[in-house]
Amino acid sequence: MDWQIAYTLAVVLVALTAMVRQVAAPDMILMAALLSLALAGILTPLETFAGFANPAVATIGALFMVSAALRGTGALDLTVGRFLGGARGLTAGAIRITAPVATLSAFLNNAPIVAMMTPSVTEWARRNNLSPSRFLIPLSYAAILGSSTTIIGTSVNLTVAGLIDDAGMRPMSFFELLPVGLPICAVGLLYLVFVVPRQLPDRVDPHEGLGERRREYVTAMAVQDDCPLVDRSVEQAGLRRLPGLFLVEIDRGGRVITPVAPDESIRSGDHLVFAGVVSTIIDLQRIRGLLPISEDAGSANDPTHRLAEAVVSRSSPLVGLSIREASFRTVYDAAVIAVHRNGERLPGKIGEIVLRAGDTLLLQCAPGFLRAHGNSPDFFLVSELEDETKPRYERAGLSLAILLGMVTLVTAGVLPIAVAAFAAVGLMLVTRCLTGAQARRSVDWSILIVIGAVLGIASAMEKTGAADLIARTLIGDGSGIGPLAALAIIYATCLLMAETLHHNAAVAIMFPIAVATANQMGVEPRGFVMAVAVASCCAFASPVSYQTHLIVYGPGGYRFTDFVRVGLPLDILCGGVAITVIPWIWPFA
Repeated sequence: MDWQIAYTLAVVLVALTAMVRQVAAPDMILMAALLSLALAGILTPLETFAGFANPAVATIGALFMVSAALRGTGALDLTVGRFLGGARGLTAGAIRITAPVATLSAFLNNAPIVAMMTPSVTEWARRNNLSPSRFLIPLSYAAILGSSTTIIGTSVNLTVAGLIDDAGMRPMSFFELLPVGLPICAVGLLYLVFVVPRQLPDRVDPHEGLGERRREYVTAMAVQDDCPLVDRSVEQAGLRRLPGLFLVEIDRGGRVITPVAPDESIRSGDHLVFAGVVSTIIDLQRIRGLLPISEDAGSANDPTHRLAEAVVSRSSPLVGLSIREASFRTVYDAAVIAVHRNGERLPGKIGEIVLRAGDTLLLQCAPGFLRAHGNSPDFFLVSELEDETKPRYERAGLSLAILLGMVTLVTAGVLPIAVAAFAAVGLMLVTRCLTGAQARRSVDWSILIVIGAVLGIASAMEKTGAADLIARTLIGDGSGIGPLAALAIIYATCLLMAETLHHNAAVAIMFPIAVATANQMGVEPRGFVMAVAVASCCAFASPVSYQTHLIVYGPGGYRFTDFVRVGLPLDILCGGVAITVIPWIWPFA
């Protein structure tokens, strides 16, 4: 065996072992492996860093920004988030969760979709006396199934597209995976709707038991004319049995309605008074046309403002003043939208509450509030809250139109994917669907590092002949098995790697092996490459194999065995469909 082959295989094996044992983050391990190949002279400097110049890496970065714009404008809430509606029961809920999520995941990064939907699904389940654990795994699985149908659905497919370009093969088209991804998605969704919710046990989020000890605020929200809750009953609007939140009263033109009956209709101009935890109050602000009422009876609706918590100190001049008398807008450039006082439910309007030392205020404030008043003697503690920015719903339609234009241009072959994605980001920035700060924060740099590194490692495996050696080890000379059996071996091996490693690492290692296997068999390699794409994407049996699994793992109160129980059969289903369909779409001859 040539020393370069032995060294390359040793580096890959050490990297695989380190990732399985979670010695360090995948991006650090793979970068170390790439640099080891460069230091040994196996890769030239140009070859070492060529992966980072691959258009696939830039495209994935741009798509992170596009997803951030859609989330920031509330476009995800207005599309996927509204499908739950009045669904009741396991089957109806599973249908309304999985179908729209799978559809949108074909065109957006699936991680932000799952992150956005997780609290919505959790709230809906609790309102209907169902365990969220019955639905959060199906949510994650549906996002993955949908992403397997297009080139931009997941970073896995874009990594495969980049490797195809590097190998000099015919470029991968936008919907090339659709003929195999669509039947996989259909079979998988049927399984998620009719089997998985009944197989999953009722689990409880560990944080849920802390409910009575969580800080409770009182806040008022004004119902605007464009609010989708107008003319719906409290029950239909989903405002009963909200997690950690209680609708105390409705102030309708000076007439106070309390207690609030479930069939009470919500009208434009109503002031809804809630008592509850800060996370749910933040979620209320994300509802279009539902605005927090500040102490001067105005609505706090400045999209540049942020939320912060501040505890009134004993020496503060605010003690003994009502919130209206304190003139927060003038003195602090902030508006008080909620007050917490030792679990006591404070009556009356926000502006009439007389402050005491120790009161915790939920403030909507200018971006510089923390810097200006973080050390002020007026407050014991000041802290900004993360991820509380109110969606810019007025730009939701525009952001969706930009996404549609991007997909159309790529599908029609007018622009390459990378160019179209960056053009979409540019339009999002120009039209203020996205800010520069949001764009920079939205990019998951660790994923880009992983992809750039694995492209270089794949190049080394092909250059040294390590991929050919592994292919010969897997199938021999090919005389004992046919192409279909070889395809199944490649799929199963790739799936095993995807379940235990980072899915992009599985792509990088298996792509050259798949091509070498096809060449060894004397058949067209395209189908083998597509098997690598599908197997690396459709890995469901391990919670650590995919980012969306990790997002739902904690909120669902899951155990590792929950994923194995329902994910392994789905692995087998998807594998069976893929191995059956791939030879029809991409013939071996």
